[in-house]
Amino acid sequence: NSIYSFAGGYPSAETFPLEEIRQTMSEVIDKYGGKAFQYGATQGVPELREAVAARYSVPMDRVQITSSSQQGIDVCTRVLVDPGDVVLTSNPSYLGAIQSFCSYRADIRGVAHVADLAGFRKAYEDVIAAVKSEGKKIKFLYMIPDFQNPSGETLTLEERRMLVTLAQENDFLIVEDSPYRELRYEGEHVPTMYSLDPDRVIHLGSFSKIFAPGFRLGWAIAHPDILDKIYVCKQSLDLCPPIFDQYVAAEFLSSGRLDTNLLKSVDLYKGKRDLMLSLLEEHMPVEVRWTRPEGGLFLFLTLPEGFDAVAFYEKALAAGVAYVAGEFFHPDRSGKNTMRLNFSFMSHERISEGIRLMAELLHSEIC
Repeated sequence: NSIYSFAGGYPSAETFPLEEIRQTMSEVIDKYGGKAFQYGATQGVPELREAVAARYSVPMDRVQITSSSQQGIDVCTRVLVDPGDVVLTSNPSYLGAIQSFCSYRADIRGVAHVADLAGFRKAYEDVIAAVKSEGKKIKFLYMIPDFQNPSGETLTLEERRMLVTLAQENDFLIVEDSPYRELRYEGEHVPTMYSLDPDRVIHLGSFSKIFAPGFRLGWAIAHPDILDKIYVCKQSLDLCPPIFDQYVAAEFLSSGRLDTNLLKSVDLYKGKRDLMLSLLEEHMPVEVRWTRPEGGLFLFLTLPEGFDAVAFYEKALAAGVAYVAGEFFHPDRSGKNTMRLNFSFMSHERISEGIRLMAELLHSEIC
């Protein structure tokens, strides 16, 4: 492909352990026979639920397997939100979640991140007060606390505690979406929001970024009463997650192969992130700023006020480079001068060539 694409959220195919997957698939067929290709329980096969429960140190009755974490987002919205109910989220936030909220006619309120803790709390308190004054109900807060898509930023423990406290004080749930959590390249792991209040937080995870997205597997960890509602909803959606894929994931996880492969993935992505950060530092106009994520797959560029990343896209694409305009991640369609760049998918060589080309285009546009 001649396009240097920083647009997608694809993991690198180099991280897919093809030989180990081939071996695991054979083991699953030998071990389970035709059972691996039959219908299964809506909650997920016990072997995978047990493996996920052990990994997160939670009881098995708190684990529901989903067909990707995207389904987890959608099912949570379907069972919790009535038209007109408010969903709080960060501004910017994950586009796939915003689309799901819109499809169920939720009233989405995005809250911009404020760096100091007092300002952070006040920003959320102001939005909560405004919702209450309108007589509306907040159903949940949707948050990607680790290496957020699109910004790449991570919430501190203090920020997580504050959001959980606000949820407790104002009686709404939290949907914690964590597909990137295990892709940390530096710094210390921060406790999950789920660990701060297991009865109020629904924790969503995914095998897409740590194993292979083609398996379409994720999980939800939550209070059993909440999972009961998700269970009923999922029955009408797909009856059960893919059975063969679940057995493969269970074997891969319990055998330790996933963790061995994850170490290689983290090493690969760290190198790509470091390369992109150094190239941005070297080539970008001084007016451009960007996030420095400690993990995940993305970083976020902020360009001078007045820059229109949507309008600039056609020019960039014609020149051979692609990105996602940041406006699409903002529920209020602000952020017109921002863009998301992915560093996981392309090779080191193509990242280098693509960033140099992007920088040239931005120099001519800004300067």
